[in-house]
Parts: sequence; C-alpha cells; structure tokens
Amino acid sequence: MDDQKARDVLIARRGELQQWSEGSADARETVTLDQQSVGRLSRMDALQQQAMAQATERQRAAEIAKIDQALARLEEGEYGFCTECGEEIGEKRLEIDPAASHCIRCAGR
Repeated sequence: MDDQKARDVLIARRGELQQWSEGSADARETVTLDQQSVGRLSRMDALQQQAMAQATERQRAAEIAKIDQALARLEEGEYGFCTECGEEIGEKRLEIDPAASHCIRCAGR
C-alpha cells in the first residue's frame, strides 16, 4: 500500500470513528436517579447500556490513537516498518489493518 493510499484510508477511518463518537455522546451521559419516572429495572438497563456505550467509546479512542500513531509514522517516513524489530510489515497485514505497528512475528509475541 503506498503512503498516500494509507493516509487516505487512515484519515477516513478516523473521521468515521469521530462521527460515531459524537453520535453516541448521549448514551454515555450520566443516568439520572428518578424513581418516579423510571423503575428499578429500567434504570439498571439504562446503567448497563451506559456502561456498554462507555466501553465502546474507550475502544474507539484507542483505535483513534492507533491511527494517529500510524499517521505520525507516515510523516516520519517510518510507516510500514515494525516498531519493535524494524522489519517491514507485510503488505497484506497493512491492507487489513493500515494502522498496524508490528510485523506478524512481533504481534504474535
């Protein structure tokens, strides 16, 4: 994968993740304790949904950070090389995960 294609894919993916994050902000907000309008089971369900939304947001944030690191490696001319051993990361691996920072051998450790 050439550098410009990788950059385009990474930036597009970051944009998607940011849109999903903005769209799910309400689901991560604090659940209000109002026994008059919401029963105990409904509130428990809301708390569970909030926890799942927060966990999903943490995963999105981690993926965005991984993408930002890959974009930084592109700028430094180090994209496509394993950050651990320095070997070239396989083309197929980068096609599957353009933000991959490790070769298959080092990722398996």
